Parts: sequence; C-alpha cells; structure tokens
Amino acid sequence: MIIDIRRILFTCSLVLTLSCSVVFQSTAQQKKVDDYIQKALINSPLLGDFRNQLLSNKLDSSLLRAGYRPQIIASSTGTYAPVINGYGYDNALSNGKTFDALITANQNIIGKSRKDIQLEGIKLHSDSIDAASKISQQDIRKSITEQYITTYTDQQQRDFYLEVYRLLQKEEKALKILTQKSVYKQADYLAFLVTFQQQELQLSQTNIQLKNDFSRLNYLSGIVDTNVVALEEPMLTPAALSGLSNSIFMQGYKIDSLKLLNDKKQVDLNYKPQASVYVNGGYNSSFILQPYKNFGTSVGFTVSMPIYDGGQRKMKHTQLQIQENTRQGYQQFFTQQYQQQVNQLIQQLQATQELHAKITKQIKFTEGLINVDSKLLQTGDITIADYVIAINNYLSTQYMLRQVNISRLQLINQLNYWNN
Repeated sequence: MIIDIRRILFTCSLVLTLSCSVVFQSTAQQKKVDDYIQKALINSPLLGDFRNQLLSNKLDSSLLRAGYRPQIIASSTGTYAPVINGYGYDNALSNGKTFDALITANQNIIGKSRKDIQLEGIKLHSDSIDAASKISQQDIRKSITEQYITTYTDQQQRDFYLEVYRLLQKEEKALKILTQKSVYKQADYLAFLVTFQQQELQLSQTNIQLKNDFSRLNYLSGIVDTNVVALEEPMLTPAALSGLSNSIFMQGYKIDSLKLLNDKKQVDLNYKPQASVYVNGGYNSSFILQPYKNFGTSVGFTVSMPIYDGGQRKMKHTQLQIQENTRQGYQQFFTQQYQQQVNQLIQQLQATQELHAKITKQIKFTEGLINVDSKLLQTGDITIADYVIAINNYLSTQYMLRQVNISRLQLINQLNYWNN
C-alpha cells in the first residue's frame, strides 16, 4: 500500500514540478508597481479624454480672442420687382430693382473688465478639467497598487507553499524508510501523506489564483499579456501629512467656488451697455439715377442697454447663491469625512504594524520548533502527529503574516491616496 501511494505521489510531484518550472521560467523578468501604474496612465482613455478637453478649451480661449478683433464680411444682394401692365410693387417702395456688393467691418467695443471676466471663465473651466484629471490619476494609482499588492501576495504565498512542499517531500522519504523499519506506524505515515497532499493542493490552488490576479493586473493596466512575471516587493511608505488645504480633492471645491463668482460677474455683464461700430464700402444702387455713381461708403454704430427684464438679474443671483450654499455643504461634509477617514487609517496602520511585529516573532519560534521536531523525527523521538501539528501551526502563522502584510500595504496605499 505504501508503494502504491508512493507512486501516486511521485506522479503528482512530477506534474507539479513541471508546472512550477513553467511558471518560474516566465518569471525571469521582474517588474515594479510603477511599471504598471505608468502603463495604466498611458493607456487610460479617460485621461486621454481630459487631455483632449484641455486642448479644446485652449481653442475656446483663442476663439474668444479672435471674436474681439474686427469682423470683415463681404455681402451682396439683388432684387428685381417687375411692373407688368400696371401690376406690381410700388416703385417708391421697391425701387424696381436694386443691387449691392459691400465689404463691411464690424468691431464690438469691449472693455477690459468684460474681456478679463470671459477669459477667466474659460481658465476656470480648464482648471476644473485639470483637477478632475489629477483625481482620476490618483484613482488609477490606487487601484493598480491595490491589485499589485494582491498579486504580489499571491506570489509570496506560492513561493512559501512551494518551500513547504519541498520540505515535506524531503521528510516523506525519510518517514517512509522509518515506517518500513517499524519506527512509525503505517497509520501515522498515512496521516503525514494526507498533510503532504493537502499542501500540494494548496500549492496548485495558489498557482491558479496567482495567474487570475496577474491577468486582472494586466487588464487594469491595459496590458495585453498572459505571461506571469516576477514582481518586486512594493516599497510603500506613508507619505507625510500635507493637510487638507493642499489636497487635490479640495481643489475641485475651490475651483467651483471661483466659477460661481465668475458666473455672477457674467450675469452682471449682461446689464452693462454694449456698443459696436461698423464701416462698409462698395456698390449700392437702385439703377434709377446715374447708377455708375453709386459707389460709396458708410459708417455707423449701435448701443444697447437693458432697462427692465422682470427682475431676472436678481433671480439669477439667487440661483447662484443656492448653488454656492450646496457647494459649501458638500465641502463641509467632505472635510469631516476626510479627517475621520485619515485618522482611522492611521490608527489601523499602527495596530497592523504592531501585530506584524508580533507575528514575525512567533514565526521565528515556530521555525525553530520545526527544525527541532524535524531532527527528532529522524530518530523516532517525536510522533508524526506532533510534527504535523507543528507544520500546521507554522502554515497558519505564515498565512496570518501574509494577511497582515497585505493589510498593512493596503492601508498605506489608502492613506497615500487621501494624503495627496
């Protein structure tokens, strides 16, 4: 029976070794978390959209400035109103036939304050797009780093399980000989084989999870690749607290406030006098009297100023004030949530770091215990059940360390996300 189980294990271990060798062959190249972040920033269509919006907004500014310059228009119209047998339009009104071919230059008279307010509105719109782009970049960095941490933890877990598998594989050979010599009972040896097989299954499962999480990391980064490469440890450290006033999340609220002030100025502009002048020249004739002399020019101006519009100006200001009150409510709520979130992350990070240190000490103790038990196992001075318990304790402690480490890195990632 031992020989049959031995053959099964040999076959499984051979398949496992080949599968692991394939994985390790594709891990020759190492990548960092910044490699994936930069790829994601380049491949993001949303960031490309923001860049195009900024380019378009620059054209809006140029279009506005072009509108301040004189507008020259060439135009021509012609009419003919025939009178047949006394029937037709009154020549005193229609002139019978007319023709004009003119070049007209119009110039709006715009004060500096009006121009500055309109240009400020375009600039604030660009600032709003830029702020949204920065927040999107921060979101991408956070999501890529989260997935990188998860994938790196899978890689560490895979390597650890492989190390334990090789250790148990070595112990299995020695236990088989000791069992054949009746140092250990066959039932104890079979119990050890169950643990050995469980470890093999965990290793296979971790390999599958690693490939799945690696595929998701490539997917989020916009990378079309199915290969698994080695990941370097993410060296994350909590950034120095810069304060909420310098946060990119607060910039959006500040810009919204300035945009509402600019909107009020735009409303007031509509109630100030507006003027324009024009000059034209060309040919304009009714062909009634000396049409060859009807070449000439003319100048003129227009002035407009609203007198009464039913109180729309006041109502528009009231609407903008309501929007400002809403903005202040959102900003106040965000400020409170921000402080609570940052404080909570700091507390969780401190507790996690303390737990990480405790588990690290516990692992050193369990490693020492396994080394001692392994030597005693060779001489038959310890039961296989006790050795299996020591192995399981070691596995549980290592798993706990992985979970605490991933929690620590994720907390740092979240803290750095808000503290930017």
